[in-house]
Amino acid sequence: MHSGDRRFTLTVTQLNEYVKSLLSADPLLRGLELRGEISNFKRHSSGHLYFSLKDAQSVVRCVMFRQNALALSFFPRDGQQVVLSGYASVYTRDGQYQFYCEDMQADGVGALYQQFERNKARFAKEGLFDEARKRSLPTLIRTLGVATSPTGAVIRDIIRVARRRNPGIDILLYPCKVQGEGAAAGIAAGVRALNAQGVDVIIVGRGGGSLEDLWAFNEEEVVRAVYASKVPVVSAVGHETDFALSDFAADVRASTPSNAAEICVLDVRDAMQHVDELTSALQYAALHGLERKERQLAALQDRVAYRNAERMLIRREEQVSDLHTRLDAGIQRFLAQRETELKHSAARLAALNPEEVLRRGYAVARKGGTAIRSIGQVGLGDGIAVRVTDGTIWAAVERIEEKHEKTDI
Repeated sequence: MHSGDRRFTLTVTQLNEYVKSLLSADPLLRGLELRGEISNFKRHSSGHLYFSLKDAQSVVRCVMFRQNALALSFFPRDGQQVVLSGYASVYTRDGQYQFYCEDMQADGVGALYQQFERNKARFAKEGLFDEARKRSLPTLIRTLGVATSPTGAVIRDIIRVARRRNPGIDILLYPCKVQGEGAAAGIAAGVRALNAQGVDVIIVGRGGGSLEDLWAFNEEEVVRAVYASKVPVVSAVGHETDFALSDFAADVRASTPSNAAEICVLDVRDAMQHVDELTSALQYAALHGLERKERQLAALQDRVAYRNAERMLIRREEQVSDLHTRLDAGIQRFLAQRETELKHSAARLAALNPEEVLRRGYAVARKGGTAIRSIGQVGLGDGIAVRVTDGTIWAAVERIEEKHEKTDI
């Protein structure tokens, strides 16, 4: 303290503590009720609630500690009109003046939230949210369209997730504002422009925020552009608990922009694994009927529209076709070889048939039912039976001549 001008030298902490003591000593600020609209609401992992309370002219920061938050009978949200009970004070560390909420009661719905509900009911009545008109997303896409801010984390997250799942995917960005004046017009223009570019799917979205931050996606211009899109639209606005009217008009709502990329882009590794599994099944089916597996392959070809998987599928199809061709050729060669061998065997058997021998002019002589193979088996005057091709000759042996040299018969 300086004796001449009675100035005090304080630390920053001492100053904040002094201001806090002044506020604490004011009875009006100790038992206070505060009416306003919730904005920028956040629930911390600790269970504490952090938000702002505003009216038409001003905003004050508020905190509600976990022990008080557990007693709430409703879940606070942005745009909700409430009455708070508590006290005003200073957070010493930051020097931040704020309202410490000990109790909260609902006090109607904020103006923005009322407008949200009115627009939602009107659009639903017009059929803009009908489930029957919503389209399924294509299984495989070549080009992904995105209407969002070019500088935010949203586009980086979408690119990262999409390229991880399919490095060959083309991503076409329509840069636009996602908050504030002109944002709704830019988003709607983006949807129309991406339609004209012939993309396969469109993602419209932004990161989380208050009801005011997300309001562009509740505007009629955006909702009608999403509804009129000829290309399927995925709405990815804010976090999982955030909802915008574009979510209801879109074909699919994603909980986050990263989730939108996962929904839209097929993981190439899964597709490749499926192609390999199907190829193995086709190779097995080459011996057990290819028709059913070939139909499955044709169906897969219709779905696999991206270049990397297409080339691999064509290679696998050629391998199976070649295996099929070689298998058919091998079977035909095997059957032809067996047919030739059968003919040769039949000819040899025919040549050995006694009937065939007799038809060529030979005869079989028997004595007492036994074939005569040597002159020693008969004597002069013995009766013999001579079998020829068309009957039997009964004769008697008149002469026996031993063979000394080759004699033509």
